[in-house]
Amino acid sequence: MLKVNNLTKAFGSGSNKLQVLKGVDMNIKQGEMVALMGPSGSGKSTLLNIIGGLLAGDDGSITLGERTYGLKGPSGVVDVRRELVGWIFQDFHLLDNLTAVDNVAMALELSGIAASDAEKAAVVALEKVGLGDRMHHIPDQLSGGQQQRVAIARAIAGNRPVLLADEPTGNLDIASGKEVMALFKELCHDEDNPISILMVTHDPDLASNADRMLLLNDGKTEASDIRSAWGLDEAGGEEE
Repeated sequence: MLKVNNLTKAFGSGSNKLQVLKGVDMNIKQGEMVALMGPSGSGKSTLLNIIGGLLAGDDGSITLGERTYGLKGPSGVVDVRRELVGWIFQDFHLLDNLTAVDNVAMALELSGIAASDAEKAAVVALEKVGLGDRMHHIPDQLSGGQQQRVAIARAIAGNRPVLLADEPTGNLDIASGKEVMALFKELCHDEDNPISILMVTHDPDLASNADRMLLLNDGKTEASDIRSAWGLDEAGGEEE
């Protein structure tokens, strides 16, 4: 489903050049949830931004379905953002004066879908995330967990095969965070339309809910588990 091959990214130039990604290799299967962990500043968000078409890499490639990209700027990968990748952030990024259904539908309309079709798709997505009875509420009338569900509905409404989640439970209490993780699992295991999720998190409890963990360490990814992610595994917490 998603393949990252030898992806590199540096910032700055000359003596100030910082090599953040040093040849990242990664595969995610359809219907798989992968947690990406690593120290602050290790490049986790940079990696997500390149996969999501918000940033260009320096070298390497990303293959998502039939599409190969990675080195073009945002204007060259508009189709990736519209059709292939949905985003979920720590902040919900909802418009305060719009209802849940209008928040979801408007995002679809901006991607070129007719208003009537966008509203139908928004209703289906909100029902899928358990907000069928809240779709006409504005954000102030929803809890934090419900607002994040609206954001998830917005991300899945376009039937994109991959979700990128950057600290998706960072602004939620523990109970709401667990509900979001349970919803992620449901979306991954949906028999009709399984979604793949790559989730950046610093929370080992959330990461342990994923099918697999990766540790971004010294510019590369390595298979990991909770112990090695936190340097508790003497055998290989810091290995390349």
